[in-house]
Amino acid sequence: MPGTALLDAAGPDAAGLDTDSDRPDTAGPDSTRLGTARRLLDLLSDTTTEPRSDTQLEALTLAVAADLPVLLWGEPGIGKTAALNQLAEALELPLTTVIASVHEPSDFSGLPIVGDDPAEQGVPMAPPDWAVRLVRAGHGLLFLDELSTAPPAVQAALLRLVLERRIGTLQLPPGVRIVAAANPRSSAADGWELSPPLANRFVHLQWVHDHEVVVRGLGGVWPVATLPRLDPQALSAAVALARRSVCGLLTARPELVHRLPATDTRRGGAWPSPRSWDMTLRLVAFATAAGSSREVLSLLVRGAVGDGPGLELMAHMDRMDLPDPEDLLADPGAAMLPDRGDLRQAVLDGVVAAVRNRPDRTRWDAAWALLVRALETGAPDLLVVPATTLASLRREDWDVPAAIERLAPALAVSRRADLVGARKPGAVRP
Repeated sequence: MPGTALLDAAGPDAAGLDTDSDRPDTAGPDSTRLGTARRLLDLLSDTTTEPRSDTQLEALTLAVAADLPVLLWGEPGIGKTAALNQLAEALELPLTTVIASVHEPSDFSGLPIVGDDPAEQGVPMAPPDWAVRLVRAGHGLLFLDELSTAPPAVQAALLRLVLERRIGTLQLPPGVRIVAAANPRSSAADGWELSPPLANRFVHLQWVHDHEVVVRGLGGVWPVATLPRLDPQALSAAVALARRSVCGLLTARPELVHRLPATDTRRGGAWPSPRSWDMTLRLVAFATAAGSSREVLSLLVRGAVGDGPGLELMAHMDRMDLPDPEDLLADPGAAMLPDRGDLRQAVLDGVVAAVRNRPDRTRWDAAWALLVRALETGAPDLLVVPATTLASLRREDWDVPAAIERLAPALAVSRRADLVGARKPGAVRP
């Protein structure tokens, strides 16, 4: 062959090969060229760590602690597997990786083994070796990788594993947690949409990279996330809050109990069903007991029931903590209003609605006093709508309260600012 002739003509040194003349007398890992390469690889892997909060990892940890199957969605090379390795190490769980797409359905439902007398004993379904190892260990983290490349028949076989933790006749112990990873169909190798029954068994978390973390890690400093810890004293209160939140929302919005999306793509993600609401209740309890941030809780509930219902639950939980309008009307001077603008607006709207439902001169005056209190402690633009609505409730025999004189300048300025902001560039001013 021409390539062989060139190597023969140039000699072994031209191909970068060792010759007898330069081969050392003593063989050893550091006396060969591969030994030198090994030392260079060791230097590249010599990195340090630093503590760093990680919202994604905290959400993943809480879902795993709640014993719920989690599905990480992300583009290839985004760090999903690295996150699972870090989580397994932090939780001190042995990691077992199973690539779903390279297995047959029987690998998850069990392989038939014919015994001595199948007519009497039947044909048992033998589990695969990795499942036996998990049972012997009594605990572990089962990582189902490349889930979106598993064909429909394999996805069907996974249903029992994910929900019931059974493989053939083998029951996985309670100490085993299940996490899966998938690429979007557009970037998966021969990808499939997840079937709705399988998708509805997972908490779906979108996995994205942090630019700063990647840059610092490549520079030699990788983060070590601080995992959340449950407060033993907060468990009962956390369960009560979770039940009150989910049940309160579904009582007011019964159509959210079960809503199957219309498209195959959305059916392969998070959507509301009695099963996923039960997962949501559990996630709210765990996030509350851990004192997690609103951002972490939002990731979890949207990952269980979808963005729309999840955001409705978050808004419902915010309103649960709002003060009672009747208490505010009883003592407007001592009212403590929320700092967040949307919550403050909701409180003021609730007070005006309470006066509308039971109009009374004393209550009307108290509502104006509350608006003055809101002006003293927050932005005036939130008062325009409540003040306008409250003014429309005035009866002919009700005197104009002095509070209106205090509010008028601020409301006038706020109205003018709104008008200026609403004008389009180049519009002719009246």
